[in-house]
Formats: sequence, structure tokens, C-alpha cells
Amino acid sequence: MNGTFFCNKCGAQNAADAQFCNRCGASTFPTPGVAPTAAPPINAASGTAAPYAASSPAYPATRPLVGFGYGGFWIRVVAAIVDGVLVRVVVTPIGAVFGLSGLALGGFGHGFRLMHLMGGGAIFLLVLFGSWLYEALMESSSYQATLGKMIFGMKVTDLYGSRISFARATGRHFSKILSGMILGIGFMMVGLTERKQGLHDLLAGTLVRRG
Repeated sequence: MNGTFFCNKCGAQNAADAQFCNRCGASTFPTPGVAPTAAPPINAASGTAAPYAASSPAYPATRPLVGFGYGGFWIRVVAAIVDGVLVRVVVTPIGAVFGLSGLALGGFGHGFRLMHLMGGGAIFLLVLFGSWLYEALMESSSYQATLGKMIFGMKVTDLYGSRISFARATGRHFSKILSGMILGIGFMMVGLTERKQGLHDLLAGTLVRRG
């Protein structure tokens, strides 16, 4: 036997003149542009071959994400105002419908006042639940942002830059209640923390990225 070589597919040792691997049956003819794997050196002390180590392909190194920043305090305030106006534009006409119904049913009497109160209550509930659904659905969607945030090139992600779930977006939304209850300090933290995270972001494990 003139020598041995190792199969590029499975690493089995084969005779130098073998046309097919004796383990996996792969062709032993070298692939154009790929050098055959040489047999390992013989250990002089033991007289045995060193353990076979398959060569690993060279993959490009993983590079950290660059080219983005974080949404600051004031730009997020403006985005929140835009979102608030959009929600109001949608829900206010529903309250108007209740008011007009009151005029038709009872004029300016008790019926009108009752329907007016119902209209105000409907607007409050729609703003409350509409804001939640709007924010949670948009931020957990492929857009990863509400329309207000999209205008300013912002996205809500988890701590690794990935899309968040509807449940996490919901938790983030209702955590804003706590941020507001402590005299708004939870929102002010956006301007004080390194990654521009408010208290609700810290609780939900989210980031508001920009860029």
C-alpha cells in the first residue's frame, strides 16, 4: 500500500488507490478546487496516527449590529402625541353617534343627557382598549412600531433586536401606567438610562431602536 488518505465526507481512512470510501461510499476523486485531506502525522512515541480532526469550513465572523441608535425622550413624546391623535380620530366619531342618537330620541331632555354620558363612556373605553390593541398589535407586527414611531424611524424590539410578541407588547403597554403613576418618572428615565429605556421598557425587556 502506497499510503492512505481520509475521506472528505466522513473522515474514514482509505487506501491511496481507493476509488470510493470504504465507509460512506463517496467518490474519492478530488473535487476541482478542493485539496484532498492528508493523513495525520504518526506519533513517534506510540507509533500510531494522531486522532483525525476534520477541517472546519471558514465562516465569516459574526459582527455586532451597528448603525442604529435609540429613540430619545422628546422624539418618543412627539410620536406618542401622533399616536394619541390617530386613536382619537378613530374613536371620537363613535361618541358623536351616541350624542346624535340622544338628540333624536329625547331632544335636550334626560334622554340626551343619558346618551351623552354613554357617548363619553364609550369614547373613554374605546380610547383605553383601542390604544392597547393599536399599540400591541402594531409593535408585535412585522412593522414593529406604531405609526407615530414609524414616522421617526423607530422600532420596538427585545434586548437582542428581535421582534416582540403580542404578550410582551401588551405588558409594555400596561407597564406605562406604572411609569405615569410615579409622577412620570418612569417616562423620564428614557432620558437618563444608557439605552433610552423607560421603566416600562425595563419591565418588559424592550428597546426602542432608531436608525
